[in-house]
Amino acid sequence: MISTNVRKRVTEVNYLNTDNTWRYRNIIRIAYINYEKMKYWLYAEEIYDEIINVQGFNSYTLDNLKGDLEALKSWGNFAAIQDTKRTTTIEEFKNRKFRYQISYATIELERTLIKIEAASDGMRGSLEISLIERFRDTLKNLEKIEINNNGKDLFSLWEMLNRDFKHLNENYQDYISKFFNPKTEELLKTTEFLIYKESFIKYLREFIKGIQINVPQIQKSIEILEEDTERLDLCIKEIVKYEKNTIALNADYNENARYEINAGRYMSMKEWFVAIKGRTPMGEQILESTNGIIRKITRYALQITEINYGGGNRLGDYRKLAQIFNNTKNIEEAHKLSSLVFGVFNTRHIVCNTERETESINSSIFEENPTVVTITPSRRDYGRKTASTAIVKNKSEEKNKKGIAVLEKRKKEEELIESYIKDNKLIFRNLAGISKEERIIFLTWLSKSINDKSNSWIRNEYGKSYKIVNLKPKDNIIINCEDGDFTMPDYEIVFK
Repeated sequence: MISTNVRKRVTEVNYLNTDNTWRYRNIIRIAYINYEKMKYWLYAEEIYDEIINVQGFNSYTLDNLKGDLEALKSWGNFAAIQDTKRTTTIEEFKNRKFRYQISYATIELERTLIKIEAASDGMRGSLEISLIERFRDTLKNLEKIEINNNGKDLFSLWEMLNRDFKHLNENYQDYISKFFNPKTEELLKTTEFLIYKESFIKYLREFIKGIQINVPQIQKSIEILEEDTERLDLCIKEIVKYEKNTIALNADYNENARYEINAGRYMSMKEWFVAIKGRTPMGEQILESTNGIIRKITRYALQITEINYGGGNRLGDYRKLAQIFNNTKNIEEAHKLSSLVFGVFNTRHIVCNTERETESINSSIFEENPTVVTITPSRRDYGRKTASTAIVKNKSEEKNKKGIAVLEKRKKEEELIESYIKDNKLIFRNLAGISKEERIIFLTWLSKSINDKSNSWIRNEYGKSYKIVNLKPKDNIIINCEDGDFTMPDYEIVFK
């Protein structure tokens, strides 16, 4: 019996018969080739870098490409998501880049077109936690295998690695997409879903646990493979050679093209587990997305529970709270209880704009004298006192004395700090009997230099430039301070 689905329009084929078909087909073919390399998500800039090398696209701009991608997305040829990285400003949020994934229907269309053009097709699979475990074990075997004249075993491991990775990636996309469509959103809000909530969350947490256990091991295996790039290159060449001589049996077999595809697949596997160019690897995005799904399920379940049972439970809470208030001995105790239950009703943040007694960055507000502020009534009929006709005392001399005292104190501090610097070096292991204030100054210098990723020269409050000599010390040291022993890594600071 013919399905009613045949009555529906297939909008995904629109790109094959328009005035801009020549542009659309090239865009989709680039996305499909990357899909075959297991690179499923592409930035517009990545597509643009490839398409400008195609004949006829010399004057093609990135804005043209973004417009074409929007058209293809509206027809269902692409799915688009924004970067999931955290943003700290509204401008960063607005400028988050989109990534594009070719849709399943478009993949099948391209496969059909490629068959007509005498090309090959691909395969699909299913997700299990055993997939990533088997991927881990296969990758470890790839580290140890003998490469020379061992094409059969190499090819077998490589095919298993590709198959498991492809199944893992495809099915991850499937289950994530299910939880972000409107139908699933409605299902999660129903009472019936509460029956399956616990078992489903357990399944997701087991999946997360499997990722957390296996991903670090996979990253370690990739690091080992990356240490010997010549071996990795030879490994891919042996796989291509075996495929050509044993499996392909095709006079037109293109070794360079197959090498590029296999190298691209390895890079996609690497990007999936290891951060490259500051981009979050897919393995971390899986954890973030899955945790987001768990939070969403828990939130909806809590809302449903509160709707059904919250009223009665809260009534009991209110009665208990009223009983506790009724049992308080006096109004002061009731006020204290109120502060714990309800918090502060009205808060004010009072700031005084006054000159500080010292410019030391290590001085606390608790160590300085308080500022006295005279509060005047807000009544309109309040009469302010008239200005006094008495002669104002000149305090400039007193201020100068205070300024000189502050400068002398700072100079003594600087001389004391300088006494610990020997031969333009501050070696922490040689410090002994330092005060709390001195330790804070040294640790402040150390913190600023550690946080400077470029390890460039930094100027301290005394005008001296410095930087850390050993960024990753192996040993820890103990410094005897006036207020106790302080344990820290064995750092050294050098001054210009």
